[in-house]
Amino acid sequence: WEARRARLETFAVRLDATRFDVSSIIVARDFEELGETRAGARDAAIEGVMLKRRDIGAVAGRRTGLWYKWKRDPLTVDCVMMYAQRGHGKRSSFYSDYTFGCWSDEGELLPVAKAYSGFTDEELKWLDSFVRNHTLNRFGPVREVEKTLVVELAFDSVHDSKRHKSGVAMRFPRIARIRKDKPPEEADTIAGLRKLIV
Repeated sequence: WEARRARLETFAVRLDATRFDVSSIIVARDFEELGETRAGARDAAIEGVMLKRRDIGAVAGRRTGLWYKWKRDPLTVDCVMMYAQRGHGKRSSFYSDYTFGCWSDEGELLPVAKAYSGFTDEELKWLDSFVRNHTLNRFGPVREVEKTLVVELAFDSVHDSKRHKSGVAMRFPRIARIRKDKPPEEADTIAGLRKLIV
């Protein structure tokens, strides 16, 4: 391991430091100390902490079982369902792909994310029923729904987007929970999302 690391550090000196760097070695006495390091991941603009044994060599492709990525905790935001369309494969008969929005300063609901994971099979059936019973318009395979359902989305980060009318987009959004208890007027704002951009 030491020899491989030394070769990597020697090689990295020749590369553009603005585009490539060698990860720091983090030494922790226990998981509590490592957890403190992980807690600072968002401020450091990194995904989390990569754990691996020193005696395990580098392996191409997915590092299943040999390395462990301990990601930072996701961010969450409450959004309103705006659109839905049928999924693919085993979900092709369900409306399982959703577009969610947040409120602009002008009080307009604007799309900020598409999500199609994070829910149980029972929740999928409930969401499918909601879409079918609350459809306002149809645009080909897409259904516009009544803007009454709030969903808590978990996501890794938010960034500027020229593609979305809202000007922001989420990275890896997924449904964390259905907020039947929350009225759509209390969903989060785009201004609030912008504060999460690092």
